[in-house]
Amino acid sequence: MNSLTVHQAAERLRDFDNVLLLTHLRPDGDTVGSAAGLCAGLRALGKTAYLLPNPELTDTAAPYFRPYAAWAGFQPDRVVSVDIATTDLFPENAKPYADRVDLAIDHHPSFTGFGKENLVRPSAAATGEIIYDILAELGPITAEMALPLYVALATDCGCFAYNNTTARTHAVAAALLQTGIDFQTVNKTFFRTKSRKRLALEAAMLGGVEYHDHERVAVLSVPLSLISQVQATETDAEDLSALGGQIQGVDCAVTMRELRPDVWKFSLRTGPRVNATKACALLGGGGHAAAAGCTVEAPYAEAKRRMLEAIAQVVPDFTM
Repeated sequence: MNSLTVHQAAERLRDFDNVLLLTHLRPDGDTVGSAAGLCAGLRALGKTAYLLPNPELTDTAAPYFRPYAAWAGFQPDRVVSVDIATTDLFPENAKPYADRVDLAIDHHPSFTGFGKENLVRPSAAATGEIIYDILAELGPITAEMALPLYVALATDCGCFAYNNTTARTHAVAAALLQTGIDFQTVNKTFFRTKSRKRLALEAAMLGGVEYHDHERVAVLSVPLSLISQVQATETDAEDLSALGGQIQGVDCAVTMRELRPDVWKFSLRTGPRVNATKACALLGGGGHAAAAGCTVEAPYAEAKRRMLEAIAQVVPDFTM
């Protein structure tokens, strides 16, 4: 893998123009905020830069994405991926660029090094931390850059509550706040506001939770029938994987969301006893030690069994 330092990546971007930025499937705050912040930084240098429209963009993240969305027919000279660990996570409209990524910027340990050049820092709480360092090399960081970067940082570390949060994370957040951004609205939108449909989803998930491994592992499911029953949107179903980890005594929360009939997206949120990325890697996925995911095509009971067996392989004292 051709790896770059932050300084080298900044110099590459200084030379780039007509840039298209890619975000991942089911875009979260980190991929959207990092891409938008970088796009704002490139434009501040006089560059032409856009984000490739993402068909799964939620209403929550949309305000930070849409000002930078590419117009139909934009032909880039350079392609940069942001917060994408593997080309398997490219949306359908990004797949034609899979072999054209000039620079890939990521923080996942499972990053596959698909870019012509790559900058990966697994110690970063969010890709937004890395983008901040790049932009600091390129010039002053403005409020326009800082706001989406704060979204990236805050969402990927659970408003600074997850164990990926470091002193460096807080230092970057403090620097972003010093630009005068409205961080209170970000925090309320992402962490303190839930729709009634979202509350109905959470109630059903908690009502049907299954416990394993002496109740240290909780399995919560979101079948298509539940989404249909409450008429939930993608915005209502955003980041449901955070729910299970709030249950007292649970150090491995497994959230199963049915994407299509018998196609389950697993999201693991774990404590130090369970390495989430190792478990998900056994099923073709990846991520971080405490937060990872994979997709399994099988009926519910079979998909759940495969995941529990994968967890058992990485946890010596696991019991069904």
